[in-house]
Amino acid sequence: QVQLVESGGGLVQTGGSLRLSCAASGRTLSTYAVGWFRQAPGKEREFVAGISVGGGGTYYTDSVKGRFTISRDNAKNTAYLHMNSLEPEDTAVWRCAARPGPYSTNPYDYPYWGQGTQVTVSS
Repeated sequence: QVQLVESGGGLVQTGGSLRLSCAASGRTLSTYAVGWFRQAPGKEREFVAGISVGGGGTYYTDSVKGRFTISRDNAKNTAYLHMNSLEPEDTAVWRCAARPGPYSTNPYDYPYWGQGTQVTVSS
């Protein structure tokens, strides 16, 4: 079983940048695909980005393409989400998740989750 801990959230102005980290422990993250999800108040949990086990495959939801980059450093057992040009609509609790096999946009395919980190973008 793998445990995940997110960090890097905070308060930022519109147009600003943040880097979220997802640190794994318990088992090596290198055997899991990683997804980033967000949930704003009153809204459903939403898939944002995913990365394959080896890092060669990535996928983004349309609203963040060109602004966000997902990456991973398997030597550090950590995945990242680099967020640029942040918008107030990005305000949410952000969570990383891991699953064996390929990444998925369906949150129910992920058995392992971090506790989340708050991102607030002020206008």
